[in-house]
Amino acid sequence: MTSSSRIIDSPIGPLKLTVEHDALIGVDWAAPSEPILNEHAPEAGALDRVESELSRYFAGELEQWSLELALDGTEFQQSVWAALQNIPEGTTSTYQKIAAAIGKPSAVRAVGSAIGSNPIPVIVPCHRVIGSNGSLTGFSGGLEKKTWLLRHEGILPANTD
Repeated sequence: MTSSSRIIDSPIGPLKLTVEHDALIGVDWAAPSEPILNEHAPEAGALDRVESELSRYFAGELEQWSLELALDGTEFQQSVWAALQNIPEGTTSTYQKIAAAIGKPSAVRAVGSAIGSNPIPVIVPCHRVIGSNGSLTGFSGGLEKKTWLLRHEGILPANTD
């Protein structure tokens, strides 16, 4: 299968967007010098839609994602990623609550692993998952990006530094 990618600038750093057959398959933390692949492929329109929605999200103007997603993972991962998409903007959940929501209350560590494997961070909002004690726990892009996203969504108070 062929995919097309584009690197965009964002408030949390460069993001590499990857689409395949008009569906978003990946949002990755990109190195600024990473080459752009297949920029003018048939999926350019899908990349434009992803970039537009992300721009609107970062501007605080997006009410709901409307992108077609193609999440490739195990049945367990799929269930975790579906649960993440049910966490409303402006709220958080915990690994324990996600495990309970998918009917696997003792699978907290496996849920954490599946969340860490999320191929579409930001849009599939793994940043909204925190520790049971309220601590900000791991995030594939680093805790600085997680903190920014949670502040952007009004979950954490604005930085007063």
